[in-house]
Amino acid sequence: MAKKRPQTKAARPQLTDGEIPVVGAREPCPCGSGRRYKACHGKAAAEAVTELVQRPFEGLPGECDWVALRELVPAATVPLTLKGGLLEGVPSVTLATVLPMAWPALRRDDGSVLLGLQNDTASGDISRDLADTLQRALEAEPGSPVQARRAPADGPRLQDLLDPEGAFEPVVHTGFEFWVPDAENATPEVTASLERANAAAIPTVRLTGVDAAYWCETPEKNHLRWVMPHPEEQLLDALARLHAAGRSSLGEGTRLVGSFRAHGLTVPVWDLPREMGAQDVEKPAAEFAERLAEALASDAPLTADERRARGGLTNRQVTLS
Repeated sequence: MAKKRPQTKAARPQLTDGEIPVVGAREPCPCGSGRRYKACHGKAAAEAVTELVQRPFEGLPGECDWVALRELVPAATVPLTLKGGLLEGVPSVTLATVLPMAWPALRRDDGSVLLGLQNDTASGDISRDLADTLQRALEAEPGSPVQARRAPADGPRLQDLLDPEGAFEPVVHTGFEFWVPDAENATPEVTASLERANAAAIPTVRLTGVDAAYWCETPEKNHLRWVMPHPEEQLLDALARLHAAGRSSLGEGTRLVGSFRAHGLTVPVWDLPREMGAQDVEKPAAEFAERLAEALASDAPLTADERRARGGLTNRQVTLS
């Protein structure tokens, strides 16, 4: 009987840190160490991607509107401008609040790309996760959705892919019909998803006279939610000055009730009467913006009444992210 030849493992090429791809946590690490990925290079990658980026949209045109579309607006789209222009075979790239079946992105039959904003992300940096999804959508076959995955820790962010000089002009829709340019040929799954989404959408309108302010209608009352770019402490001081002086409302029957905190920005919220529509709040909002600018410019210490007003506003803050 012939002797069995001793088996030896072929030497695996050693990769540098920058060349090591992301694999499953329990798979062998591609570096060739023999350990599982999660115990080797995946450990550093996991720590990198779980670090929370407080302002993921900072530096992008329309940061306040990015926050609003991520957290507050049911149905909206925005054309996106890529650095270097559109790729061959990609006629357009559009950001959408939500896509059918909760897809992260979709490459349509005509080659155009839809990027979903209101999706769960795998890391603490929404910008990096969205950039990874966008890159994969640009390379996907026309007519196919893009599935979720964990983005590489060293991958690009939206700030690396989008033109910093490009306009960011959201279009708010009454429903999600923008999902299906050819509704007659939509699949039953997409049609059912569209019906569910339309039924749950809260009527929302973006004001035209001020930036990133959104009127919305709920069964009991209307609201104005206004994403503001100012540092939180400075903004709360300014709102407290106006509140203590009785100048924080938007007219009769309206009331500043608190604020949201979302992605590093503050979102004051007003209750509005049911009969006060979006057009009715345009002028009061513009006038409030002037009062707020004056209050933001003040560096005087807060009075006792202003400190009490500030405490009340702080107690009525809700963190969304």
